[in-house]
Amino acid sequence: MTDRPLTLMAVHAHPDDEATGTGGVLARYAAEGIRTVLVTCTDGGCGDGPGGVKPGDPGHDPAAVALMRRQELAVSCDVLKVSELEMLDYADSGMAGWPSNEAPGSFWQTPVEEGAARLAELMRRYRPDVVVTYDENGFYGHPDHIQAHRITMAALEMTALAPKVYWTTMPRSMMRRFGEIMREFDEDMPEPDPAEAAAMAEIGLPDDEITTWVDTTAFSGQKFDALAAHASQGENIAFLKMGKERFGELMGMETFVRVQDATGAALPENDLFAGLR
Repeated sequence: MTDRPLTLMAVHAHPDDEATGTGGVLARYAAEGIRTVLVTCTDGGCGDGPGGVKPGDPGHDPAAVALMRRQELAVSCDVLKVSELEMLDYADSGMAGWPSNEAPGSFWQTPVEEGAARLAELMRRYRPDVVVTYDENGFYGHPDHIQAHRITMAALEMTALAPKVYWTTMPRSMMRRFGEIMREFDEDMPEPDPAEAAAMAEIGLPDDEITTWVDTTAFSGQKFDALAAHASQGENIAFLKMGKERFGELMGMETFVRVQDATGAALPENDLFAGLR
């Protein structure tokens, strides 16, 4: 036994990602006395600027956007009671296919070994018992999400640590339901074209392939408020259109795939820390 606190480390790509996929578990485990460490890999500079100005449009200042998003991230972390925020501050690479993917210094252009070495140093410092990040496709193909996955898995190999490791995911049954719900809240939302619909159908996993279902319903209000803290990106955060009550009904379960474990905890499980306490 040790006096070191049980620790959850979540490795995310951008400011606001912490709330979308893991806001519930960050809030829940903080309330249970577990130390929560958030690592945010990029500065978010390819997000919307004031007034919704888009990257590449006149008036979009990536440095100013990054500063604004850092401030919003601090508020989100306060809402979720995150114990420690670590920012790697790589330049946001933007969505797949954007010219910013090729920009020198962008996260996508950073050698995996470099990012992994920095993350491994944080892992050695905090010694996480549980590490959460994205799958090899970054859940939906975003370059920075893919890179966050790559540096996380490489960093784990660089350390002598053996935490439980999870990748975020979503049941495909829930993905279908979200699509229906969002059309309820946005009557003008166009039906996706067949290619887009086919791509969306591949996001997430069949329900029976999900290993870990964590009920965070009691913390869905915090998760909503954390998302709302990223007000500059509100146009892109569709879940906020639901309102807090409906959001709580739909977003109370966070799901993961366990990819590394030394505890022998039985699957499926309902606790990222099963076998550790």
